[in-house]
Amino acid sequence: MGASGPKTAVIEDLRFQDHRGPPGHPERPERLDAVHQAIAGHSERLEWMTPREASADEILRVHRREHWDLVAEAARRAPIRLDPDTYASTRSFEVAKLAAGSSIDLARRVARGELRSGLAAVRPPGHHAEGDRAMGFCLFNNVAVAARAVQAEEGVERVMIFDWDVHHGNGTQHTFEEDRNVLYASTHQYPYYPGTGAVGEIGRGAGEGATLNIPLSAGAGDEEYLGAILHLLVPAARAFRPELILVSCGFDAHADDPLAAMEVSGDGFAGMATILRALADDLCGGRLALVLEGGYALSGLREGTDRVLDAISRPTPHPIPPEPEITPNSHLNQVVTQVSQAHSGHLLRKT
Repeated sequence: MGASGPKTAVIEDLRFQDHRGPPGHPERPERLDAVHQAIAGHSERLEWMTPREASADEILRVHRREHWDLVAEAARRAPIRLDPDTYASTRSFEVAKLAAGSSIDLARRVARGELRSGLAAVRPPGHHAEGDRAMGFCLFNNVAVAARAVQAEEGVERVMIFDWDVHHGNGTQHTFEEDRNVLYASTHQYPYYPGTGAVGEIGRGAGEGATLNIPLSAGAGDEEYLGAILHLLVPAARAFRPELILVSCGFDAHADDPLAAMEVSGDGFAGMATILRALADDLCGGRLALVLEGGYALSGLREGTDRVLDAISRPTPHPIPPEPEITPNSHLNQVVTQVSQAHSGHLLRKT
């Protein structure tokens, strides 16, 4: 789509900073100040959307009623911890609903073709939240709720979710692991929190083969991330043929991040976003929506957001680069071989 077509949108709001944890907690309101600084540099290309709270019915497509009640009660009893890492403050219930509703509305407008792409700069993050459990800083699973919304309300059947947060999105995987119409793919540091995301986790039942885990060892950087995406995600996406691509957009694989041990640079995030945009253009009319997940170094959040927004909002997309050569006995070679073998009867089947 050219410059005269639908634009790229962002959602940001000061209310997302009202979810507040104990002093020193890494998932802090200041994260969004860094994201805002990056967004401001692209204002001429962007459209702003006003966030709204998700309804109970929207969230209950993914979460159990008991979980909804738990988060609401936690906010009434705040400040409180729901597990060693996850907290609720007095405004957390409404802010979590706002994050979910923002993710839904962005995904729906992209699915309709009203927008080319977009970024929901929300918090708290969501991809660790299970149907009945808050964990890993997450209260409601924003991307999962958005995916179910477009399936239910926009006539979208096949959704691809790519999770490039440094941690595996256990909640998102478990939501869709029996659903053949949702391809969940993840690059993540492994073994690491939350302990899920092994190569052999490929989905279950009707969804077998529609979960694509790409576990990477500590120290992996641009070469490993981009190589794995080009060799594994791109062919899987082409076989799956999504109607919409959602990205769990964490920036904690950045080399500066204090909670992980990866070495992704700004160029790496730009490269990932460029590939995802080109895939969306090739497969689903450019429909690409990103939702903020982790990222705990302010420098990494600023640089990552800046480079991702540049890639998804530029008037003319860059093509998908060719698959790079793989060095024998390298970490990338090991990962590509293992994942390809695990999926040889599915999306990555040999022809």
